[in-house]
Amino acid sequence: MGKAKIIDGKQFAANLRADVAKDVGALKAKHNITPGLAVVLVGEDPASQVYVRSKGKMTVEVGMHSYEHKLPDDTSEADLLALVEKLNNDDTVNGILVQLPLPKHMNSAKVLESINPAKDVDGFHLINVGLLATGGDAMVACTPLGCLMMLKDQLGDLSGKKAVVVGRSNIVGKPMAQLLLRENCTVTIAHSRTVDLAGECKRADILVAAVGQPQMVKGSWIKPGATVIDVGMNRIAAPEKGEGKTRLVGDVDFDEAVEVAGAITPVPGGVGPMTIACLLKNTFTATCRQNGLDEADIS
Repeated sequence: MGKAKIIDGKQFAANLRADVAKDVGALKAKHNITPGLAVVLVGEDPASQVYVRSKGKMTVEVGMHSYEHKLPDDTSEADLLALVEKLNNDDTVNGILVQLPLPKHMNSAKVLESINPAKDVDGFHLINVGLLATGGDAMVACTPLGCLMMLKDQLGDLSGKKAVVVGRSNIVGKPMAQLLLRENCTVTIAHSRTVDLAGECKRADILVAAVGQPQMVKGSWIKPGATVIDVGMNRIAAPEKGEGKTRLVGDVDFDEAVEVAGAITPVPGGVGPMTIACLLKNTFTATCRQNGLDEADIS
């Protein structure tokens, strides 16, 4: 076997954003509706600031309205909830995203639950989580949605495939498992307490790694020819680049895995770029649903 095919998330995300831009153009032309995405950032977290800037830029690039609300670190929870309520009642806002992590004095769960589920483009509201689990029309968390799109593009029909998801977070692991179940995969959720984790992974036709442990999944854990989606984003020391330098790696030992897998996402440049692209896709979906329009009729 040769080396695995590298799944180019950057290119895939660029294509998805281009499709969303085309759909937004059609929505404006046919129905005079422009989707609006509101992003709320509390505090000065540098990574969040970069992320929010990037979201705003891409929102505008696909022809949507971008509304950014930056609040100081010492904003009260009551004031944040009041802002969310205002956005819930604003018809020009179709999607609301509250950037996590929130400052320590705020209850993140309470804030996320205050978002109107129809505008919850992050897919974190309990109603959307429940809809996904019961086969309803949910807003789906962006990262797992991006992973699923890449898997379907790579493999076509996923029906009957054995999928192992390593990690059980509410943001990636659990919704990923639900999405794969919906595609008729046989799904195992594995985690740090799993007995013989390597053996479980080795049985997978589709392996999704989302544990937050740098290079934990070794090449020997991978079934030859399997498709590997690496959701991990970990910074590790990179002395080869110089004193104090770091580099980004995934949860999979890429250099080993690329020799065994059939296809694999790299880190960076794999799953990461898909998250914002799927956020824009979700905002378009939410806009259509809120206006009683069938998404398929627009494009």
